[in-house]
Amino acid sequence: MRRPHPRLLAPAAALLLATACGAEHADTGRGAGADVPAPRAAVTDPPVDGVRITSVTIPAASPSPTPSATPGRVHADPLTVPGDSGISAAYQVSNDGDEAMTYTVLFDFTTDTGAVMDNREVTVPGVRPGRSTSGTVDLGVLAPGASPVTKVKVAKVTKVPADEAPAETGACPSSGVRLWADDGDAAMGLRVVGLHLQNCGKRDYSLDGYPQLSLLDDNREPVDGIRILHGGAAIATGTGFDDPPGPLVLKPGETALSGLIWRNTTLAGTAVNVPYVRVLAKPGAAPVTVTPGLDLGTTGKLGVGAWQRADR
Repeated sequence: MRRPHPRLLAPAAALLLATACGAEHADTGRGAGADVPAPRAAVTDPPVDGVRITSVTIPAASPSPTPSATPGRVHADPLTVPGDSGISAAYQVSNDGDEAMTYTVLFDFTTDTGAVMDNREVTVPGVRPGRSTSGTVDLGVLAPGASPVTKVKVAKVTKVPADEAPAETGACPSSGVRLWADDGDAAMGLRVVGLHLQNCGKRDYSLDGYPQLSLLDDNREPVDGIRILHGGAAIATGTGFDDPPGPLVLKPGETALSGLIWRNTTLAGTAVNVPYVRVLAKPGAAPVTVTPGLDLGTTGKLGVGAWQRADR
């Protein structure tokens, strides 16, 4: 990661700046022109579902000499350097359960008042029971006009059994197929999330019908009271998932598509949110748990489309 370089000061100006600021040290031991490490602040916030931020790095503005109103004095102005913000957070993921889990963590980069300027999502695969793993999330380039970022927080954590984690990329699972959910689409209260299945193995893969779904709550326990209906038309027309099921053979490298369709209308009753959906591509297939975050409102219904070729 590139870091901003402080401007070099003339010896007299450097001496005046060091004298005026007091907290600066004239001899850092790094030599002229060396990178000055950004300050790292420890964080003691409690963990969120096993994930905690341990420190945050936010570069201080690099000083440049500017005459002050007082004769013979200089003060430091911030030096704006385009490109990478240099802002990052170190985090730790701890698994206190009894099976290996894959974590997906959303980090919010915020101002002092809590306004979110940007966020980043990180997936941490296969954290074993009783173990912890550490990493760093970088903000990168901050959007033009954004307010200064001073804090980083854990906004959301989802975790699924490691052997049921979606696999859009990487090594082909032992099942020979990848299955994952996309980010979805929304319009006028209608929600559609695509389920993608790719044959990444060496043999043909046959499908005929609808994915089998199990709806799970935050503790990955079954959610009751939701009817799973076949076909997008059961929820709304024109979703692209109205076709009836039929036999489908995927050759290696080919992809099929299904979809989850629902409305988030809220009327009388208690709204239902389903964070996890366990998917079987067909009876007997290896389960994959996706995290579409189904905000079903009070409708009590979820539509699922039949498998179809993704490139038709």
